[in-house]
Amino acid sequence: MELMEAIKGRRSIRKYRPDPVPEEALQTVLEAAKWAPSWSNTQCWRLIIVRDKDTKSKLADTLKGIKAGRTNPADEAVRTAPVVIAICAELGVTGYYLDENGEKKLATNKGESWFMFDVALAAQNMSLAAHSLGLGTVHTGLLDAVEAAKILGLPENVALVELLPLGWPDEEPAPRPRKEINEFVFFEKY
Repeated sequence: MELMEAIKGRRSIRKYRPDPVPEEALQTVLEAAKWAPSWSNTQCWRLIIVRDKDTKSKLADTLKGIKAGRTNPADEAVRTAPVVIAICAELGVTGYYLDENGEKKLATNKGESWFMFDVALAAQNMSLAAHSLGLGTVHTGLLDAVEAAKILGLPENVALVELLPLGWPDEEPAPRPRKEINEFVFFEKY
């Protein structure tokens, strides 16, 4: 599959067949994360592979609805996908530099949250690799990250960013409307 075909063809999959994800396919998806760019090559992402049905159910229970009284549309995806990848970040690693005295300093005003950028790059690489193999994913970030971190046993210096269900799609969502390029691209100034 060509890159632009993968980018244009990837969809958020919320319904999965129960068929297991072959280990080789999972390793390909993880390899895609390995090669994502990151701040000073810090590679702050940490991935937890969850296959246990009870753990997936507990994680799904941490998902929040967009509006009061509504469930998160990815709830069933987290419960039923054969694999859920908990995408985490080691904190205090990315967005910093060492000054001339060897002391760690924030590099930008976004330094403390730069991990979100690095983790997103790894997550997108994984989603595109999965799609190229015929697998589906959905980025699931609207959750109680503190509760989910407890379920996953995360240390204090690691933050859960999102859950990424992974499996064989049991649906074929139509493409969502996209803005025209001239609606979001500006030249020289905004």
